[in-house]
Amino acid sequence: MIRIIGIDPGSRFTGYGVVEGEGSRLRHVANGVIPLSGSLGLPERLKIIYRELTLVIEEARPTSMAIEDVFLAKNAKSALKLGQARGAAILAGVNADLPVFEYSALQVKQAVVGYGKAGKDQVMDMIRHLFRLHEPLNPNAADALAVALCHLNTEASTSRWKETARV
Repeated sequence: MIRIIGIDPGSRFTGYGVVEGEGSRLRHVANGVIPLSGSLGLPERLKIIYRELTLVIEEARPTSMAIEDVFLAKNAKSALKLGQARGAAILAGVNADLPVFEYSALQVKQAVVGYGKAGKDQVMDMIRHLFRLHEPLNPNAADALAVALCHLNTEASTSRWKETARV
């Protein structure tokens, strides 16, 4: 059984999602969003991301972390803030001795929806369907679950490939 925490980093909202998988079985464990007030300075927001993810990791006990890679932001300042939020999240994973894997938005959408240019609504609908979630789902948490699922699919494919190569 593999348990993965997926992270959708952001300087205003950081989503997380924890999933388990074994063979073709897939299970939703937890998801949520860390809201970050715009009235706080960036260093304080980074501290909150690190602290809250550390608590989630301690409680959920994942075996690895998957995080969305930096995308092309509208401006350099936004990209820098996103990169710093990613750094705080990665540090929480590394300090918990988790291997950290990075995936582009294109890879995540391809793995979850089958189309790399799928919209946010399509990703959210597929996540709700795959995990049989009936309650409303925050878009940031849905993206984090999608990142975790992307890694789960990648790990499963890699394992099957290694098994085939040994035969």
